[in-house]
Amino acid sequence: MRDPRYDILFTPLKIGPVTAKNRFFQVPHCNGMGHAMPLAHAAMRETKAEGGWAVVSTEECEIHPSGDLTPYVEARLWDDRDIPALALMCDKVHAHGALAALELTHNGPTASNLYSREVLLAPSHQPSKYGYPSQARAMTLHDIREYRRWHREAAIRGKRAGMDIIYVYAAHDLSLAMHFLQRRRNQRSDEYGGSLENRVRLLREVLEDTRDAVGDTCAVALRFATEELLGPGGVELAEAREIVGMLAELPDLWDVNLAAWYNDSVPSRFAGEGAQEPFIDFVKKTTTKPVVGVGRFTSPDTMVSQLKRGVLDMIGCARPSIADPFLPRKIEEGRIDDIRECIGCNICVSGDMTISPIRCTQNPTMGEEWRKGWHPERIAPKRSPSRVLVVGAGPAGLEAARALGQRGYEVSLAEARKELGGRVTREARLPGLAEWARVRDWRVGQIHKLANIAVYLDSALSAQDVLDFGAEHVVLATGCHWRRDGYGRSHGFAIPGFANNPRVFTPDDLMDGRLPEGRVVVFDDDGFYYGSVAAELLRLRGCEVIHLTPDDGIAPWSLHTLDYRHIRKRMAELGIEAMVSQDIIGYDGTTLAVEDVWTHRRRELGCDAVVAVTARVPDDALYQELLRREAEWSAAGVRSLRCIGDAEAPGLIAHAVYAGHRYARELEEPASGEVAFKRHFHTAHADDLRREPQAREPS
Repeated sequence: MRDPRYDILFTPLKIGPVTAKNRFFQVPHCNGMGHAMPLAHAAMRETKAEGGWAVVSTEECEIHPSGDLTPYVEARLWDDRDIPALALMCDKVHAHGALAALELTHNGPTASNLYSREVLLAPSHQPSKYGYPSQARAMTLHDIREYRRWHREAAIRGKRAGMDIIYVYAAHDLSLAMHFLQRRRNQRSDEYGGSLENRVRLLREVLEDTRDAVGDTCAVALRFATEELLGPGGVELAEAREIVGMLAELPDLWDVNLAAWYNDSVPSRFAGEGAQEPFIDFVKKTTTKPVVGVGRFTSPDTMVSQLKRGVLDMIGCARPSIADPFLPRKIEEGRIDDIRECIGCNICVSGDMTISPIRCTQNPTMGEEWRKGWHPERIAPKRSPSRVLVVGAGPAGLEAARALGQRGYEVSLAEARKELGGRVTREARLPGLAEWARVRDWRVGQIHKLANIAVYLDSALSAQDVLDFGAEHVVLATGCHWRRDGYGRSHGFAIPGFANNPRVFTPDDLMDGRLPEGRVVVFDDDGFYYGSVAAELLRLRGCEVIHLTPDDGIAPWSLHTLDYRHIRKRMAELGIEAMVSQDIIGYDGTTLAVEDVWTHRRRELGCDAVVAVTARVPDDALYQELLRREAEWSAAGVRSLRCIGDAEAPGLIAHAVYAGHRYARELEEPASGEVAFKRHFHTAHADDLRREPQAREPS
């Protein structure tokens, strides 16, 4: 039963000619599926609608080949042939009483046109943003008229597809409408450049065009970035106030945020819930139209506060809707403790960045709704009364035990340590990673609700213990540990002087409270977050820290999760020295032998200790011993043995959670063939996209 404190979240809201059934708005977010995987995309959005979101939006939707975003996979409405894919999404969303929203965009100089081979367009002559060896040409007045026509026609196609809300996009430094606002991109001297009124002209015209084209049945939303944090070269808050004042009543809905994406979707390590409020709280005071904004909202109390204090009219979410598509329904049903709260790790973002289907650390079903038929709340019941022993209560073991318990199996979960959570518990103690403990906390909370799961702490099991336990199925999630010898991506063998050196530490040492002192070199051959977190921890404890890496940049994989700029800024603020393109070839306990990876010039570097962030070793000794004793399984009643998560192959926490979930889903289920998921455009699925869009009445 819903807590009456949250009633305000479930009041309908009129947005132009349509009405949202509640105040939950899944704002546009990329997903790595888009136009290339329309069936998977539609199923993912449908799950959000089923979970109670009043509005479910697409990602960026390209309106013309001259705004081609290849290799990134977004939505498309280049012509009528693109309508069926988005119509499918609309039908799926409407089936659950939600509104469908479409974010139209032409990315101008931030596009690539690698597929279309069209010349890039921009307000003025300029290089392409993302390093492609080409430039965008300045748009003529004819080009501007054409752009307006492309946008209008795409809006009409969106209406034909069944969309309820059509976006005009002026945010994230990713749209021509925004580029015309920016002094650094718009250096025109005609009626579209110079003064703020002139730079706003195109945005005003596109809003008016869109209202004229589809405003009778579709609401028109404006997504607008109020601050770029770039100083006078970007849109600044003072200027944004003027822009909102100029356009206050023109859109039916204001969707406001920060630019660029790395400032909008800041990882939890660098920003907490509701961090955007100081940059967007003025908008609702300036317009009578509804306002939606984001802040990685997971707490219903924070959501209610945003509405009651007049900051927002609707709670916008991208990442929280990925972590828990059923977040609104759980609040409505009074199941607050069941919410899978977003941890802000941005693994979801990495799907778009790596051009692969979206995934989530907290929600292993994300992106698998169509491919594997996985649902975030439902799972098939057990096939037999078999008992399952799960060894290891890290992220893989906790998720396996939880999902097996949900299926109805009798589960025993044995953990060697005195606390649950494994690496999640230990990593969450590092600077900025406290919210990652939600991976443990949600699963432990769910496990405690299930009487068919027994948990045993401080229970290190031997192979004989496992065989004597009497479980038919055994799954080992025993984790891994960091190597101390320097072996890793850059070294196929141990680094001389590392092995058995008491002055060489690993992330495990730091997480266990064994910290070096003095001048410390963090040797990062991993390339993600561990190196910079270790450097920050040691600097905060008073060490002089050098972050040294063979890569040409610090934490290169963090570009995929939007951490990179924040990491570099944090390191600069803390006075952590960065040394890139440098490798370690030896250490004698006081002096490192360092080599430039390109010139091979060598130098010596004095240091009191080294933290080796290189590679990890699976803790699979128990698994290997049980394999050697396979002949004894039958007598012990063991029918299957599996090794999962870091104990099989170390990876991200998301990999471990997925492995645990997959094991639980597939236990005793029939094999699905060589390819364990459906693929697009098989003949059997073609009819799904061969249909006329269904007529839609305004709500």
